[in-house]
Amino acid sequence: MTSTSTRTQAPAAGEATGPFAWYRTMPQQGRRAFKGAFGGYALDSYDFLVLPMGMVAIAAYFGLTTAQTGLLTTVTLLASALGGVLAGLLIDRVGRVKTLMITVATFAVFTVACGFSVNYPMLLTLRTLQGIGFGGEWAAGAILVAEYAAPRYRGRVLAWVQSAWAAGWALAVIAGTTVMDNVDPDLAWRILFWTGALPALLLIYVRRNVADAPEVAQRLATKEDRVPLSTVFTGGLARKTLFATLLSTGVMGGYYTFATWLPAYLKTSRGLSVVGTSGYLSVLITGAFCGYITGGHVVDRIGRKKAFALFAFLSAGLLMAYVNIPEGSNSLLLILGFPLGFSASAIFSGFGSYLAELYPHTVRGTGQSFTYNVGRALGSIFPTAVGFSSAGVGGALVYGAVGYALALLALLGLPETKGTDLD
Repeated sequence: MTSTSTRTQAPAAGEATGPFAWYRTMPQQGRRAFKGAFGGYALDSYDFLVLPMGMVAIAAYFGLTTAQTGLLTTVTLLASALGGVLAGLLIDRVGRVKTLMITVATFAVFTVACGFSVNYPMLLTLRTLQGIGFGGEWAAGAILVAEYAAPRYRGRVLAWVQSAWAAGWALAVIAGTTVMDNVDPDLAWRILFWTGALPALLLIYVRRNVADAPEVAQRLATKEDRVPLSTVFTGGLARKTLFATLLSTGVMGGYYTFATWLPAYLKTSRGLSVVGTSGYLSVLITGAFCGYITGGHVVDRIGRKKAFALFAFLSAGLLMAYVNIPEGSNSLLLILGFPLGFSASAIFSGFGSYLAELYPHTVRGTGQSFTYNVGRALGSIFPTAVGFSSAGVGGALVYGAVGYALALLALLGLPETKGTDLD
């Protein structure tokens, strides 16, 4: 990094302004990179979330316990740590675009393969392999776009990339509701996994239209400044890596707890049908999309750390309120779904810009991918704890609030990076 400032830069004379200035100020290649990263993350989300949509049917088909069902999510997230580390090394060695394509192809192939599982161990193994591709895609796309974005708009640009998760989530709910409500459950969950072939279309677009930022491509071509993985654990970077990983762990633990178990909670504890559950989830997803976009503006306005703290506090409080709504008050459950989805998603808006700004270009891929994905793997302990809890799904969902408390503590060891120029 060449310079750091805590002020928000004013637009230059004649430069685009307005709510979409963050997009119009990017060069044409930057806009193409944005489209590729957005599509990649939406499909990443879709391929991950078809599992929760088919979870009840899968558990019935294979005769699984709650703990075994939760393990399907956990192994995916644990494998994402390995995938994240491998992808981070690739990002810094072969480039952002090539790594994006490799990771998208990996999670797509193994998602489709899950639909052919003949027993639980096979499904568990394939979900593990899917997790390797799942772990690396976000960092590759986020770094690719961050290096095209102007510093004053970087929070908003990366928040829009992050909002692709809500788009993929919505697509998974639509597909899950349609398939599970019209096809025999024993076949329906397989069809959901087979639709994971959709990312193949994105690969065609990325291959033809997307390229690394020119200065990055030049460094990669000349093999300048290549450093080992251990660099992110030495000197001043070691502290950043430790606390950024704890931050990711807390946020991921809180989010994956309710994202994994909420459909099951609505069906079993609240007695909602598949269609009824999708209605509640649609409110949650709408809140999530609004949260991603709004969160980007908050990140650019008040700074990265304050935004994380604000949304961690709100998410913890709303999650505890949500699962403690008395039975018979499902209308209140519906209303509270919007702010819960909003805050739990808005907290992710800062990750793309913040993690990129913490590391120099030589280890940006390694540092960002490691902290985000190892945190995601450690956060997977939280949804597993729900499966083993004797308090039931509803009571155990409050474990997610513990994750957000951990995120607040992690912020104490991290610097503010608002206004940082990426060299």
